[in-house]
Amino acid sequence: MSIQRFGGRTMWKWEAEGEAKAVIVIIHGAMEHHRRYGWLIEMWRLSGFHVIMGDLPGQGMTTRSRRGHIDAFDEYIFEVKDWIQAAYQFDLPVFLLGHSMGGLIAIRLLQEERLNLKGVILSSPCLGLAASPSKVLDIISLGLNIVMPSLRMKSGISVDMATRNKDVRDADSNDTLYVTKVSIRWYREIVKAIKLGFANLNKIQDVPLLVMQGGDDKIVNKITVSDWFNQAPFSEKRFKEWPKCYHEIFNEPERDDVFEYAKDFVDSQLKALGHNEK
Repeated sequence: MSIQRFGGRTMWKWEAEGEAKAVIVIIHGAMEHHRRYGWLIEMWRLSGFHVIMGDLPGQGMTTRSRRGHIDAFDEYIFEVKDWIQAAYQFDLPVFLLGHSMGGLIAIRLLQEERLNLKGVILSSPCLGLAASPSKVLDIISLGLNIVMPSLRMKSGISVDMATRNKDVRDADSNDTLYVTKVSIRWYREIVKAIKLGFANLNKIQDVPLLVMQGGDDKIVNKITVSDWFNQAPFSEKRFKEWPKCYHEIFNEPERDDVFEYAKDFVDSQLKALGHNEK
């Protein structure tokens, strides 16, 4: 692993075991950070892929903004654009993998930018919450977003809701980088980004797409994910539901199978481009 600076931002780079065939840019989800992806990063690296990843603003090891807070969702978009620019430097095909809120960021990126990507993988993308706040709280948050946007409240999401993997649960319970409170502005920006994720589907860049969703997701509403996928105007798209899986499909007991499915998608795109699989 090496630390890479690009555009004034810090990200991490893991180089492939042997000759690399592509680069995977990973976008983590809400409240978490890059260190939670050690297993997935190593799986990609051992399979012949470079990996680039950073911590999103207000999360993990970043200090640019208060933990659990952003002023605008665009902060995420600008951040990930730099990660992708860094991936271009390898002069290899680039793939984007976004989990949960990272999947929503990937969607908004594809709507706002035209990027040189050979494929996108969305893992349980945040396109609706399994348990949304009440209408009263939602209305209150609109007012607070104006007068107290940085007010932080408990997220209501626990590690037990994210995965059935006891090892991951135990690690998360002692993880000081894990964000437990989010700001009113952060919540309102997520709500707005989800609406735009649906409303701006006609603006989305057409790239090969794989959406994988946990069938027993306790955090993201799998029905809205399916609705978005069915509406999405991609020339090539695949949808895979993992029946027993909770939200974090790459941490679940079935994660080896989940990874192989994702890798098969990437390898098939490389084969179509004329790259040899290794």
